[in-house]
Amino acid sequence: MHEPDEYSTPPYGGPGPWAPAPPVQRPMTTPAHGTAVPPQYPAPHGTAPGADATGGGYAPPPQPQPVGAAPAQPAAPVQPQSSLWMQYDPWSTPGQVLTHPGEPGKKPRRRGTLLVGGVLLALVAGSVGGGMGAYIERNGGITQVELPQASKDDGNRAPDSVAGIAASALPSVVTLHVSGSGEQGTGTGFVLDHQGHILTNNHVVDPAGSSGDISVTFSGGETAKATLVGKDSGYDLAVVKVSGVSGLKPLPLGNSDSVQVGDPVVAIGAPFDLQNTVTSGIISAKERPITAGGEKGDGSDVSYVDALQTDAPINPGNSGGPLVDTKARVIGINSAIRAADTGSGTEGGQAGSIGLGFAIPINQGKRVAEELINTGKATHPVIGVSLDMKYRGDGARVGDKGKDGAPSVTRGGPGAKAGIKPGDIITKVDGQRVHSGEELIVKIRSHRPGDRLELTLVRGGKERKLTLTLGSANGT
Repeated sequence: MHEPDEYSTPPYGGPGPWAPAPPVQRPMTTPAHGTAVPPQYPAPHGTAPGADATGGGYAPPPQPQPVGAAPAQPAAPVQPQSSLWMQYDPWSTPGQVLTHPGEPGKKPRRRGTLLVGGVLLALVAGSVGGGMGAYIERNGGITQVELPQASKDDGNRAPDSVAGIAASALPSVVTLHVSGSGEQGTGTGFVLDHQGHILTNNHVVDPAGSSGDISVTFSGGETAKATLVGKDSGYDLAVVKVSGVSGLKPLPLGNSDSVQVGDPVVAIGAPFDLQNTVTSGIISAKERPITAGGEKGDGSDVSYVDALQTDAPINPGNSGGPLVDTKARVIGINSAIRAADTGSGTEGGQAGSIGLGFAIPINQGKRVAEELINTGKATHPVIGVSLDMKYRGDGARVGDKGKDGAPSVTRGGPGAKAGIKPGDIITKVDGQRVHSGEELIVKIRSHRPGDRLELTLVRGGKERKLTLTLGSANGT
């Protein structure tokens, strides 16, 4: 299709000045004295590599011969160049030559085998390491750690310890849930006898009214319905009864007159509905005159208590629960607390304990409970006088007039028989000082009808003493 190119110019002829560059070579140290490295050219088609006399690679293009010149003698065969550059393999490891171009050598195969083996070894090592790491994380080390610990004891405690007292008393303590007339509440009580009578506070059962529900839960979790036997707001006590329950364990009653300030005590109840809660403390004081209730505003729900004071924590829900001594005997019925924000009042408020709790002495509770069980009502000791509750002086002043204009000293009553007159100021009962009308009522309520009392009073600036026998009135 075209004339032959006598210069063999690419792309139609052999390699020329535009021929591809020789293979990439590694840099070598510069020869001594600046000796240059002869250039290398690819051999033309049909030309054997290494034909030049220098042994530096492919021979240069043949030079033209003059016309008529004798034919050149064939050159002696040149030995193959041993230069490293003629055998350079860019994919081999340093120092290795390509012995059979185009065929994979044994070393690459070995390298691939080593690579696969290394990957497998890494996987095995990773698995083993991960397993060991998980074991160490879960068990805290390769070796198992065991910390010293005391062996389990037999669980027995001294009977007079808090734990021993609680173990003895808890089976006799119950939690009451009361609902009715849109109200509901939680309180505590304790078993009085095998017939199923349970003593608690009046303000615990009061929300039930006459047709509400009273549910009793025993310390073991058993529940039963209860019915109201009787209640008294003046003493803030009530008795309910459960039927069809076997295995009842009455809680023994102590004697509150024998209690001394500083005696250790334990309170049991369900504060904030946390059943079987046990707290401990001491008797902080005796004969604390307190009044509680009065939410109705007419005085019908006010209770007067000559209370035992304790620092055993008492909170809402402890009401009606037992305050027991070191022999697990009841010495009081937890009924009221003094809170920092509300002052003295029934424990049914939502204020918390500040270490000022008050319990009805069990001697008074026993008498009222017996009357409620036997007659459904409790009797109140009275002196037959009306007091001036607005009097702010020291002592309890007998009023000038009674309710609705009636005489302040009931005719024929205990006070009239003893010689009390309107305007007298009563300052002591059996030698104990009274500072207000409330305190006088509390002192009177701590006795039984028929008890004889010595009263100290002031009349016309002169002090005198009288002896009085308490009368009786039905409570509400």
